[in-house]
Amino acid sequence: MKTLLVCTSVSHGNTRRVAQAMAEVLDARVVAPVEVEVSDLPGYDLVGFGSGVFSQRLHRDLLAFARSVPRPGPGSRSTASTRRAFVFATSGLPELAFAPFTRPLVRLLEGRGFEVVDTFTCRALDTWMPFRLIGGINKQRPDEDDLVAARAFARRLGKDSATTTTTAT
Repeated sequence: MKTLLVCTSVSHGNTRRVAQAMAEVLDARVVAPVEVEVSDLPGYDLVGFGSGVFSQRLHRDLLAFARSVPRPGPGSRSTASTRRAFVFATSGLPELAFAPFTRPLVRLLEGRGFEVVDTFTCRALDTWMPFRLIGGINKQRPDEDDLVAARAFARRLGKDSATTTTTAT
């Protein structure tokens, strides 16, 4: 299965570390949105989209990249079942069940013809205000347990598992 991970990791490299752990299992490339063309995406069987979370939102560069993916036209041969994707994120605070920060990107990708098969989130070092005043939260995260969870998530993706949501706590 040919896989690409499009990852925006700007603060501490947390999201990139999680992406690299997944990429090891999926034998995938990890690229920033500026390192890949939208026109390259149809050449992949599975595309992961990931970033850190900033004020309960995924990074604007990743969202802009996803918005640049053209919507499938009427009669298009590209169907949701042939364009598979997943979303992953790292954050200082846990994802809220009633307002998950992955949901806007999932909906955006679905509107672009992707079948979003799964999401993965884990905690990570966060030094945005007001946490900067105390040196940040989750100072040792993502830790080895988080990376093990990311690899397990990737193995399930590789096996075409049923749609689920995975959160490392």
